[in-house]
Amino acid sequence: MWLVADADTRIYMLGTMHALPRGTDWDDGAVGQAIASADELIMELSPRELAAAGTMFQTLAPRAAPLPIEARLSGVALSRYRALEASGGSFGGEKLDDWAIMILIGQRAARAADLSPAAGVEKGLTEIFAAADKPIRGLESAQSQLMLFENLDASTQRALLTRAATGADEAVGKINALTAAWSSGDVDGLEQMINADVDTVPAARKAIITDRNRRWAAWTKRRMAQPGTVLMAVGTGHLVGADGVPAMLAAQGMTVTRVQ
Repeated sequence: MWLVADADTRIYMLGTMHALPRGTDWDDGAVGQAIASADELIMELSPRELAAAGTMFQTLAPRAAPLPIEARLSGVALSRYRALEASGGSFGGEKLDDWAIMILIGQRAARAADLSPAAGVEKGLTEIFAAADKPIRGLESAQSQLMLFENLDASTQRALLTRAATGADEAVGKINALTAAWSSGDVDGLEQMINADVDTVPAARKAIITDRNRRWAAWTKRRMAQPGTVLMAVGTGHLVGADGVPAMLAAQGMTVTRVQ
């Protein structure tokens, strides 16, 4: 977690895991103090938009015409995709866009790693702020978030799908390593793992990480003009590294301090 502050405004930026093992303790120390002091919660999606995400996925994910998975994947990627289906059920991939199958593969890996959105940081924060009757807002809509993937060019979508299928047998181990690094506050480890994953597909990194970070940094800078204390909770991948939101704000001359 990082803090950017001036005389009358404090914005805490908490890097989250959207899904975690049940029972994970994440809201003590400085995080707990930030939660208690914040006047409002800002997440990637508001609770209403998060609730709409499933329906929006079902709207955007289908292809105009089916395309067999064999026409998209081959070799190791195809064999591991088939193994995933054999062990966990069909994805219905021939009817879906490449980006949508990639997301479903990731969700299945998270379940295999025994991670649950119900134990994730956003779910916990929503319950805490709702119980305190404090405002909860979002930086994006479910549609705009999913359109980031829908608008990727065909070759980038295919590269993401191929990478997800090829790495399916290692996905649980990588998720567990990422969760462990997050739990211990290992920012360098997080940056290394996240960069190793997204740097292989530069167009996806730009659209899904870097461009959004620029928008969120601009939002943070604007919000500093309004007094109060804000907890901004977004995926950890958006806060680490040279193009993370804290680094972008620091590059603009703002004082950013890591507080936990």
